[in-house]
Amino acid sequence: MIELRNVSKTFTLHNQGSAVIPVMTDVSLFVGAGECVGLKGASGAGKSTLMRMIWGNYLAASGSITVAGTDVARAEPREIIALRRERMAYVSQFLRVVPRVPTLEVVAEPLMAFVPEEEALEAARSLLTRLRIPERLWGLSPTTFSGGEQQRVNIARGFIRQVPVMLLDEPTASLDAANRETVLTLIEEAKARGTAIVGIFHDEEARDRVCDRLIEMGA
Repeated sequence: MIELRNVSKTFTLHNQGSAVIPVMTDVSLFVGAGECVGLKGASGAGKSTLMRMIWGNYLAASGSITVAGTDVARAEPREIIALRRERMAYVSQFLRVVPRVPTLEVVAEPLMAFVPEEEALEAARSLLTRLRIPERLWGLSPTTFSGGEQQRVNIARGFIRQVPVMLLDEPTASLDAANRETVLTLIEEAKARGTAIVGIFHDEEARDRVCDRLIEMGA
């Protein structure tokens, strides 16, 4: 489902004399259906950069990045948008939503293009309940929530669709023990459905539980 071959990435600092910063060289990675691969390594090793390249935010300097049949490194913007909409989900560390949109709609929105609105809203209610977001908050914008609450809304939004590929950036950060357990269960359920997952987990217990393999970045 995810195949990276000989991927390299550099950043050019145009405001600092066009200095070139190498980030990674000739990285190859293969993730099958139902498999979770964890990225590990020191800060600055390129873990988040690699995730953003798979998502299509960063362009590879060389190599190929094939996600669910689409070569993200060479795809047109419309192809990347379609890939994200239909076949891939990304749970980042930060919730970025339009202000004033109610939490229930924020969570349901990715699913609304595929099922009737009420079905999407019911799925959102179920996930918000599992993640212990009180019903009294569902009509409020999540931009007013605490960091842990926003993270749970982000997770609910990411898991509401059953997609073949997921990217997870520290999904258990800022969570208490009960919600951490819920998130790990959601990951295990996604794997059982055949979802291919790449994740960054600084939580070693979580990493050991859900990751089938680890890739050392910057080694």
